Amino acid sequence: MRFSWTAELRTDMGRKIFKSIIFVALIIMAASLLIMMSAMSSFYTKEQMEQLRSETELLAAGIELEGMDYIEGLDKDSSIRITWVNQDGDVLYDTDMDSAIMENHVAREEIAEALKDGYGESARFSNSLSERLLYSAKRLSDGTVIRVALAQATAWTVLINFAMPVTAVIVIAVILSMLFAGSLTKRIIQPINDMDLDAPLKNEIYIEMKPFAERIDEQQKQLKKDKEALIKNEQIRQEFTANVSHELKTPLQVISGYAELIRAGIVKEGDIRPFADKIYTEAQRLTALVEDVIDLTRLDNGGQGYQWEETDVYMIAENVVESLLNTAEAEKVHISLSGKSTRIYTVSQLLHSIIYNLCDNAIKYNRTGGSVNVSISKAGENVLITVSDTGIGIPEDCLDRVFERFYRVDKSRSKEVRGTGLGLSIVKHAAKIIDGDLKVDSHIGRGSEFTLTLPARHKETFMRNL
Repeated sequence: MRFSWTAELRTDMGRKIFKSIIFVALIIMAASLLIMMSAMSSFYTKEQMEQLRSETELLAAGIELEGMDYIEGLDKDSSIRITWVNQDGDVLYDTDMDSAIMENHVAREEIAEALKDGYGESARFSNSLSERLLYSAKRLSDGTVIRVALAQATAWTVLINFAMPVTAVIVIAVILSMLFAGSLTKRIIQPINDMDLDAPLKNEIYIEMKPFAERIDEQQKQLKKDKEALIKNEQIRQEFTANVSHELKTPLQVISGYAELIRAGIVKEGDIRPFADKIYTEAQRLTALVEDVIDLTRLDNGGQGYQWEETDVYMIAENVVESLLNTAEAEKVHISLSGKSTRIYTVSQLLHSIIYNLCDNAIKYNRTGGSVNVSISKAGENVLITVSDTGIGIPEDCLDRVFERFYRVDKSRSKEVRGTGLGLSIVKHAAKIIDGDLKVDSHIGRGSEFTLTLPARHKETFMRNL
């Protein structure tokens, strides 16, 4: 994207930079003018003093030869003022004033130096003439002193004399400063205007803007991740909705079908009970699915409302094992518990749900005569809850997907076993809420092992870390 420098100046930053450059340029010009005036004044003072010294020497030589006749023969329109005083400082002659009314000059700096050393000079403001004068004095052979005075060219006088060229220089300097300021402003702002905000670190930018570019880059990456997460969540939601609809539809169709047959009166007396059992089984499956969906939705929302408390992990695992003994016995699977009492600060309801779902899956996907073992142990500052089985195992390429909602490793076998397909998804979300780390190790035909690692903290430690 390209801009004219006038367009650059329409931006807030452009205006500030432009004004700053013009201000600095004007300050430099003003300082340069003052320095120039001072230098010119010093130069002309030096030149005038040299001229005055020569005039004094010539005048003294003329007076030595011709006396007063030499002075009277000088041009009366000359810009120099001549004063002649005696050894006592009394004025004998002055070209500009009546010597009779002039005060004694013995105390004047240039007169005093001439009487003492033969020559003297000075520069001061003359009250009588109301201007600054340069003085040069020389002692004559008879002891009198001849003094020559010349009005000094002030800096303003010099400046006025050079008014036209100085004005031209100032105008040219201002125009050049504006052009330079505009061009420099454009070059300064151009990298900023040309920044590619989609890839800020690939831009050629000022080093001072690198933190800004890095921040934008981080935000872009975060926005990209958030966008990808939203897309993924939307896909998961759509898949979840479709799966829930499908899972609800199946038992409802079965219930509706059997109920319709019974209602129509075409079912034999001996078949009513099996039909009722089938309706009850599907109703229970439907209820379990609805409950799991509600639990999963609550976990998706961060698990608000769950109560944290000091609880015994071993006792919770013991309750789970006892509640599943009949189920395990019906599947001809042996379930056992090992470990010892271990208290931690956690959400006992979620911990119970995790252990229950892991054990329930271990029983369902086991083999006749197989076993399930629940182990409670400590490893440093952590508590390990391990559920291992001798079941069918999980293929390696499916390990990353087993926690997905409604995902089933063996779809043909899953139809034969009870369950909603949401158990491991609930486990994953519940583990995250109680700060647990869940790992799975499985081999086809050799069984699976799920390990949940929890921090062995107590209420005081938990509250301090909030």
